Amino acid sequence: MATSGGTRAILAALVANVGIAVAKFIGFLITRSSAMLAESIHSVADVSNQLLLLLGGRRARRAPTTTHPFGFGRERYFWSFVVALVLFSVGAAFAVFEGIRKVRDPHGLDDVGWGVAILVFGIVLESWSFRTAVVAATPERGDLTWRQFVVKTRNPELPVILLEDAGALLGLVIALTAIGLASATGEPRWDGVGTILIGLLLGAIATVLAREMKSLLVG
Repeated sequence: MATSGGTRAILAALVANVGIAVAKFIGFLITRSSAMLAESIHSVADVSNQLLLLLGGRRARRAPTTTHPFGFGRERYFWSFVVALVLFSVGAAFAVFEGIRKVRDPHGLDDVGWGVAILVFGIVLESWSFRTAVVAATPERGDLTWRQFVVKTRNPELPVILLEDAGALLGLVIALTAIGLASATGEPRWDGVGTILIGLLLGAIATVLAREMKSLLVG
């Protein structure tokens, strides 16, 4: 990996998202919340991307060969591009479809308290991961704004983790709000609306990641 900070941020995000993914899926089984299911898919996509970032960083360090005399440096960008195109896009489509289905055929939620507790737990873990990424990125960012840093850096790990963690926090807040509204109003369609919003969020993350990784691949 290019920097120990990048590796540290990826590992922090990986640990957080494995725990969050398991907790969210358990929460879905308990509550039957489609927003919780969409967030489970979100975390699985995040975990997959972080594993592939580690793989890409390792493969990028291989020595040049006669077939690849300039080395394998850009392979670190390829895997994140794949994840953006496949996992996040598929997750987005599934979440939107599931949300529409829930709005059309609503059903009540079970044990909402457990769902709220799991989402709050997820917010705590994701906040720790996001803080780790911010601390790791700050020295490299220098005088750049965060937007400039994400656009201009040639090190993909930190901006990818920053974007993922910010998106994950937003997704958790959306799910928490949707479940809270569904419980408070007795209207389960709020859960479906939250699921659709999470799907749109996943689509936005896929678009941003694909665009940034494409620019790094092209050079």
